[in-house]
Amino acid sequence: MRTHLTTPVTIIGAGLGGLTLARVLHVHGVPVTVYEAESSASARAQGGMLDIHEHNGQPALRAAGLFDAFRGLVLEGHEATRALAPDGSVLLEEPDDGTGGRPEVLRGELRRILLESLPAGTVRWGHKVSGVRAIGGSRHEVTFADGTTVATSLLVGADGAWSRVRPLLSDAIPEYVGTSFVETYLFDADTRHAASAKAVGDGAMFALAPGKGIQAHRESGGTLHTYVALSRSQDWFADIDFADPAAAAARIAREFEGWAPELTALITDGDTAPVLRPLNTLPTGHSWDRAPGVTLIGDAAHLMVPSGEGANLAMYDGAELGKAIVAHPDDIEAALTEYEQAMFPRSGAEAVDAVRLHALMFGEDAPHGLIKMFTGGEQAR
Repeated sequence: MRTHLTTPVTIIGAGLGGLTLARVLHVHGVPVTVYEAESSASARAQGGMLDIHEHNGQPALRAAGLFDAFRGLVLEGHEATRALAPDGSVLLEEPDDGTGGRPEVLRGELRRILLESLPAGTVRWGHKVSGVRAIGGSRHEVTFADGTTVATSLLVGADGAWSRVRPLLSDAIPEYVGTSFVETYLFDADTRHAASAKAVGDGAMFALAPGKGIQAHRESGGTLHTYVALSRSQDWFADIDFADPAAAAARIAREFEGWAPELTALITDGDTAPVLRPLNTLPTGHSWDRAPGVTLIGDAAHLMVPSGEGANLAMYDGAELGKAIVAHPDDIEAALTEYEQAMFPRSGAEAVDAVRLHALMFGEDAPHGLIKMFTGGEQAR
């Protein structure tokens, strides 16, 4: 049986951006419903560590009234950074002295406090979008995989890289950048993987060379979360059987032959099956013409290579859109115009920086250009 619902604000996607928007609207008494394809809040792991920045992520959490709750999640000491050479020798060591502006939290815990800050029923789980269409004026209809529909006067796509809402505004499709990550975990590392734990240190570690690298972060409970980067074609990765975890890990590790064993053990000794994470991006400076009743936030709007800004930008987008809606309660188009005109140059500048950071990490001069940036020899922008 088909059902038809009407809500004032409809958000597609219960990631950090969509939930921040929902929370800001809730604080100001604006009705909102979030539709999420996952079956529950615990349906999958929510990624690793996030450094929440003073200029975007933290103001977003203040706007959501959750800054104090966020501070309670911070893992002290995890802003430490070190760079290692392939032989394991230390090239850069920056301890966490408590003065940094990018405190580290677990993504899943941050999402939890956002979810808990919303009234029961705000997030509708198990609603995978199968189609979206304009139905006249500024209204849109969203169809879900189970055949149900919802009509809305304001639709926000917070549904990530492969957004189903984006085609209403843009023909842009994410493209592979030529590099993929392979994600691995080591658990109880201080006891079970002591050499790797020592190599990673107290916070983030990167060991880079042109076209490849091993990046790891210490999470809570002695967990080491690793992203192995390789600049290879999608066909190259397609030849690896990730259904055979041991063989896949061994194949990836061969690309780091001669590297220190405490580094390659982050690949070969993984306590979970390696997961392939291809890097895709939207065009730098992605934008669209204003269309009534619909907009995008986060990766749906400006997917870029990892730079530490993605989650922060998504939350900031959500907070800024929420504030614009509250400021223009009787003129949604004015709110969307205000939000987009500020968001386009902001995200465009961050995308340019992300491309530059990617080149510093995996380009011909790696890791020396990145180390210069950290030590002040070269500015980030």
